[in-house]
Amino acid sequence: MEKLSGLSHLFMTIFLHNFATFMVIPAITDVTMAALCPGRDECSLAIYISGFQQAIIGLGSLVMMPLVGNLSDKYGRKALLTFPMTLTIIPLAILGYSRTRGFFYAYYVLKILTAMFCEGSVHCLALAYVADNVPEGRRASAFGILSGIGSCAFVCGTLSTRFLSTASTFQVATAMAILSAVYMRIFLPDSIINDNLSTPIISKGKLDGIVNPDEESEKKMQMFKTMPSIEDMIALLKSSLTFSQAAIVSFFSNLADVGLHASLLYYLKARFHFNKDQFADLMVITGVAGTISQLLLMPILAPALGEERLLSIGLFFNCAHMIFYSIAWSFWVPYAAAVFSLFYVFSQPCIRSIVSKQVGPCEQGKAQGFISGIGSFANVASPLIFSPLTALFLSERAPFYFPGFSIMCVGFASMIAFVQSLMIRAVPPISSQRVGDCNYMEA
Repeated sequence: MEKLSGLSHLFMTIFLHNFATFMVIPAITDVTMAALCPGRDECSLAIYISGFQQAIIGLGSLVMMPLVGNLSDKYGRKALLTFPMTLTIIPLAILGYSRTRGFFYAYYVLKILTAMFCEGSVHCLALAYVADNVPEGRRASAFGILSGIGSCAFVCGTLSTRFLSTASTFQVATAMAILSAVYMRIFLPDSIINDNLSTPIISKGKLDGIVNPDEESEKKMQMFKTMPSIEDMIALLKSSLTFSQAAIVSFFSNLADVGLHASLLYYLKARFHFNKDQFADLMVITGVAGTISQLLLMPILAPALGEERLLSIGLFFNCAHMIFYSIAWSFWVPYAAAVFSLFYVFSQPCIRSIVSKQVGPCEQGKAQGFISGIGSFANVASPLIFSPLTALFLSERAPFYFPGFSIMCVGFASMIAFVQSLMIRAVPPISSQRVGDCNYMEA
């Protein structure tokens, strides 16, 4: 418990950041529809433009996540956390000021540009921070607690949205995003504090306005060398069969999750006329069940069942809840399906824990960044596949009547991840055998 208590500032940072980002999710669908198709409950343009945004963000994240992970191994987690947490503030502030069509398009463009770096990077760096500070045997529980903190922020954020106006929602989110960045810079200690850590990206010399040209040139060359190559990624995949299997599971799991998130709110709005308040209610149910599971159940079940078995359980319920959404026959069915989050939240922490045990302590950032990059690739593919499918089956041009057909297909993608997870076998952790030399600096 001493190690976990040492992560308290990280947990608070993640809570504040996630609170800011999650609380706008119930409101953004209504804002998008009002800006693009005012007065309508079904809008193919809104679905397409949201899918395009998610695909471009995923493409940028695919490149950035491995780089961010590598740079954090070299310069420390805190320095790399500063950038995405600061950039997150900008698009929130725009919609906090106004939500007219012009401001919406400004938000849309800046959201794409900032999220290409921010999307997933805070979570990736937080996972690497936890791996730095928690022994291998307790990482699954620690990752579960980190996810539970995220779920708790999800609950608090979406519950707040339920009682705020749309304008106030974005204003409060902006304030919380600023608070999270300030809190992180003041209170969070860096997890890599030794002689091997390179000169920080945000150095005291820069803050004082003193810049050494030779030092800057050398640091740029080091940063360029830090960029992971295709060969590095292939070598990482070949380093362990378990790692490559976890990467496949991560891809199909993220493909399904992104597809669900891109389609579900528009589906519920067209099918049952849900609005911001109903979206918030649904997300609160999901978040409460997920928080209870990750903070109470997972620390008990992970040591007893093992990450591999718990991963399969989580993916099975993930697939089941997606299928329930797709065949919803009444407005209460989505609320019942949301309770399945009690079990499907196991999957992501288990994947991360399995991966963390397959690499050495000096490669945690690289490994977590690679898995985040796999998820980002799914972020590119998923909207391109499922957004047109959602728009088609919610329109009058559908070849047959099945509004939830795209979500059913999302469930099939999750089923592939479930089947692959059954093939993962527990192996002894090899990260302890890879202590070796932690070369953070190039000669």
